[in-house]
Amino acid sequence: MLLHIVHETSYRYMPAVENAHHMVYLKPASNERQTLQSYALQVHPAPVQLRDTRDMYGNTRSYFSLQAAHNRLSVVAESVVATASAPPLLQMAGAWMPWERVREQFRYQAGVAYDSASEFLFPSPYIPRDDAFAEFARPSFLSGRPLPEAARDLMNRIHTNLRYETASTQVNTPALEALKQGKGVCQDFAHIMVACCRALGLPARYVSGYMLTNPPPGQPRLIGCDASHAWASVYLPGLRQWLDFDPTNNRTPGEDYVTLATGRDFLDVSPMRGVIRGGAQHILEVAVTVEPLSEAAQRTRDETLAN
Repeated sequence: MLLHIVHETSYRYMPAVENAHHMVYLKPASNERQTLQSYALQVHPAPVQLRDTRDMYGNTRSYFSLQAAHNRLSVVAESVVATASAPPLLQMAGAWMPWERVREQFRYQAGVAYDSASEFLFPSPYIPRDDAFAEFARPSFLSGRPLPEAARDLMNRIHTNLRYETASTQVNTPALEALKQGKGVCQDFAHIMVACCRALGLPARYVSGYMLTNPPPGQPRLIGCDASHAWASVYLPGLRQWLDFDPTNNRTPGEDYVTLATGRDFLDVSPMRGVIRGGAQHILEVAVTVEPLSEAAQRTRDETLAN
């Protein structure tokens, strides 16, 4: 599937910002399930410096600097990504490793080869270590249960027991708080699943990205009305691969998902953050459009004819 993504972020500042430094994670990854075919980042006003670097987890991040006063900022990322369905990992040898065996592989042992997935065992700023996560997770992780099966059950229980409620949390809400209140948004659902796995000694990471949403039958796709999405990923050493789980929608991501970046939690891969001087007050607007490339091309042709 070819997906066309436009992610628009705009700020209005009062009073004007004198100078600013920003970091964005808006360039989709290329991996075994998706290939980035094109990407463009437009910043207005034009920055005096704009460069891409890789972070420690292999994500592309873009840094830009604005040194002139401005009362508006527009950041538009446009991408085309070719996606594919996940391979049938669960049919492969090594996929049905019991979860306890995975946990034992990540216990410290002198002389054992280092596995980079072990970095995702530890607490992170938004995902603390707490017995509440282990307690919630245990009914899914029965003795001898294969890790993929246990993770899928955990995903289902998070989806069933927590209520999705817009604006019920903030971007910096810790996972423990979201679990206690029993509601949140996709970021919280992903944080809770990651926290539950880590509490049992299993490597898990946070994934940011997009999901193609289909309009109701007979209704046009609304431009700019989609949003960023987030889900969890659990490591299976038998295959040396990460398995994705989306507790918000109770499903495994397929070709209708696009991965932007992976990290310990939201703080590692937030779409945009920065430091500004001035602009004591601001108004933020974000618009995301995810659509098949064919629809985007047809819309462009229609708009051209109309003009």
